[in-house]
Amino acid sequence: MEAPFLFWKPVFVVLALLELAFATLSPSGVNYEVVALMAIKNDLIDPHNVLENWDSNSVDPCSWRMVTCSPDGYVSALGLPSQSLSGVLSPGIGNLSKLESVLLQNNDISGPIPATIGKLENLQTLDLSNNVLSGQIPSSLGDLKKLNYLRLNNNSLTGPCPESLSKVEGLTLVDLSYNNLSGSLPKISARTFKIVGNPLICGPSNCSAIFPEPLSFAPDTLEGNLGFGKSHRKAIAFGASFSAGFIVLVLIGLLVWWRYRHNQQIFFDVNDQYDPEVRLGHLRRYTFKELRAATDHFNSKNILGRGGFGIVYKGCLNDGTLVAVKRLKDYNTAGGEIQFQTEVEMISLAVHRNLLKLFGFCSTESERLLVYPFMPNGSVASRLRGLLLASIVYDS
Repeated sequence: MEAPFLFWKPVFVVLALLELAFATLSPSGVNYEVVALMAIKNDLIDPHNVLENWDSNSVDPCSWRMVTCSPDGYVSALGLPSQSLSGVLSPGIGNLSKLESVLLQNNDISGPIPATIGKLENLQTLDLSNNVLSGQIPSSLGDLKKLNYLRLNNNSLTGPCPESLSKVEGLTLVDLSYNNLSGSLPKISARTFKIVGNPLICGPSNCSAIFPEPLSFAPDTLEGNLGFGKSHRKAIAFGASFSAGFIVLVLIGLLVWWRYRHNQQIFFDVNDQYDPEVRLGHLRRYTFKELRAATDHFNSKNILGRGGFGIVYKGCLNDGTLVAVKRLKDYNTAGGEIQFQTEVEMISLAVHRNLLKLFGFCSTESERLLVYPFMPNGSVASRLRGLLLASIVYDS
């Protein structure tokens, strides 16, 4: 019985692959995710051709630039931040039913936010900040029950903040600042809710970020019954604040001392305010603008290779130094910043004559990049292939 089973096993594998391939096909045999992505491309103006390899004749968009797919072959992330894109965002985006992340910040996209985004029931991250979007925030965003991270700041949005957003319970950050919103604000259960820079809501003085209300002391009438007066409350608050501040200072001091003893250097701080010329240890922190210029806006002609963790581009810095810039994927995962710092620190400590030395890195809110020296001798695979051919010729 074993032989027939071995015969049928490859057949089962092929059938499973065919089932996966046809899962995204319409009855007419067209991949609906390809159609949706092409609708997005056609409505955008792409001056640097970053969407050059998006092809309507393709049956698999998972190899396209700026597109990430899940293990089961569906488009799960669309990442096009800081690509100088303009035009409008197509309603076709609502047909990418498995999308979990949309990153289109720092572009020049105009027009309304498509209401069809509300159909993306798996969406967790939506960042459309720093564009020129107009019109109202669609109430359909309240249907995104898995939404965790919403940034629509620095646009030209008008009208009220939709009441439906109060129904989304898992929100961590909602940033609607610097728009032209009006009306009353719904009770949004986000850890951070930013609304500053909306004059019709905040008035000429602007309003600060809104956070969940902290726990308050008991009312004065209850305090009297408990034996606490206002003076006692102030004393307790002052004492608690002083103690907490002292503990924080002690912990910071111990951390600095420990890092000095073990590494003889403090690694790096990812605060937005930094001097790009400051070198930390033997690493340099590059700006995203600097690396984008070095790679000609991450031009596909400069691609040196692709891997599971990102794409490597050839670049030329302002001083003429040739470098290899690795643009990492999956940079917006939870805890990604801390994980990236740890990985960069570990890579920087790995020094060996047969290992590439890390020049530096770039870390922004939406990008993670590593900078290595450019090696003109080709890839490891090409070298091994040459050695294998030489060995075959020699043996023959």
